[in-house]
Amino acid sequence: MSTVTTAGATAAGGRIGALLRVRELGIVLALAVLVGYTAFVNPRFLSGQSVRDILLGTAILAVLAVGQAIVIITRNIDLSVGSVLGLSAFAVGTVVQDNPGMPVFVALLLGIAIGGVCGLVNAVLVRYGRVPALVVTLGTLYVFRGITYSWAGGQQITADELPKRFLGFAGESVLGVPWLVVIALLVVAVAGVVLRNYRVGRELYAMGSNPEAATLAGIRVGRNTLGAFAVSGALAGLAGVLFAVRFGTIDAAAGTGYELNVVAAAVVGGVAVFGGSGTVWGAALGALLLTVIGNALAVLDINQFWQQAIVGALILLAIGVDRLVAARTARALKNRNGHVR
Repeated sequence: MSTVTTAGATAAGGRIGALLRVRELGIVLALAVLVGYTAFVNPRFLSGQSVRDILLGTAILAVLAVGQAIVIITRNIDLSVGSVLGLSAFAVGTVVQDNPGMPVFVALLLGIAIGGVCGLVNAVLVRYGRVPALVVTLGTLYVFRGITYSWAGGQQITADELPKRFLGFAGESVLGVPWLVVIALLVVAVAGVVLRNYRVGRELYAMGSNPEAATLAGIRVGRNTLGAFAVSGALAGLAGVLFAVRFGTIDAAAGTGYELNVVAAAVVGGVAVFGGSGTVWGAALGALLLTVIGNALAVLDINQFWQQAIVGALILLAIGVDRLVAARTARALKNRNGHVR
């Protein structure tokens, strides 16, 4: 009987994996159609500067989406990422302003450390406070933002107050690829390899698929929860430094509203909001799609309100698809087991 069940689960997992690949292919096709149409209407959309802006915008959103994907895979959510980005950006900007000789690498590490601490705060409240992640991170969203507003005191850091070496990092590249994009690709690649090939990755998927069964199987749910939120916070902190490098001007409102786009990028990219499935590669593609949509609407002179409407519609569509697939997979598995009996 256990062999039959395992075979059925494997088949179901194969169908889910195939669907996720179809979802990612669908994003690629949607991107191709959107880019093609926009470039036809306005050829400047594919100018060198326009493509560069899209890649830089995607880099920041993709880094955030990777962390969000890891948390959602465990059947949780992190709504505080925008506030963590803002806190990290302002904190690092202040430190760099006072220490002009600080290497960019050190600034990146500082941002990661600040974000990691914020992520651990979320993790401790979720794990040991037994409070749903939605409630905890909604609360810390305002707490972290309040800290930033209190610290900033209505002031902002402008580009002319930051060292040229720090701001110049946004314009530097490797083989023609901006460093910000290279960093984002490294984040996606490392996270993808860990989730796919290492035990901790399989444990995170197991937790999201069935938390109770994962606990009974001996998986350290508490430790993995701490790790997932810490990684999400650390990547939000890293994104904060990338934000500061790219835009130069930083105030207490930096990162406001990023929460919707980050969750949307992960969910649209195939990360099931109910946990247990999805890839960071899909989340990164979702980030690219949302960035292209925003830029395309601007080029086509369409009201930016429609960007929010489209993002909301994409989230609802992705959730609907996930529920439909979950129901069909469960029914197929039940029929297979019943037939074997």
